[in-house]
Amino acid sequence: MHPQIHASPSTGQLIEGDPANTVLRLGQLGFDAPAALLASFGLTLERVADGTPIPGSFWGDEEAGIIGTTVYARDDTPVHSLLHEAGHLIVLPPERRPDVHTDATDSIEEEDATCYLQIVLADRLPGVGRERLMADMDAWGYSFRLGSTRAWFEHDAGNARDFLAERGLPC
Repeated sequence: MHPQIHASPSTGQLIEGDPANTVLRLGQLGFDAPAALLASFGLTLERVADGTPIPGSFWGDEEAGIIGTTVYARDDTPVHSLLHEAGHLIVLPPERRPDVHTDATDSIEEEDATCYLQIVLADRLPGVGRERLMADMDAWGYSFRLGSTRAWFEHDAGNARDFLAERGLPC
């Protein structure tokens, strides 16, 4: 078995054994199913050429970006990042979406709902599912007070579920 190699976003240097190398990327999944999923919520997925900066990306590098009702991603964009940024737009009332550029919210309540929603939406993508997405979120470095994405999702996310349910969103 060969060690995983990952390019550090800040330096571009390779990091051996980085668990972030194991996350599912959009190029592995394809763009059709994610585009159809986003369209069902009134959003557009725009594919960005390899090596090109992703418009509206808060974190930069390969992370998805959002501007208005469009989610931007490249082949190397992690699926969890695409679903997270799309989730930010989905939890917003439609009238607020056109004003979004890069940063969707400062609300902890909306952030929690977004994290929960991205896990639920993973079940709607063939070959992904919530189990894979939660493992990818942990590998990427998402941080929850119970220690793992699964523990948070199963035991500490009632506020996020309630937020989504009150708005008629998948939960």
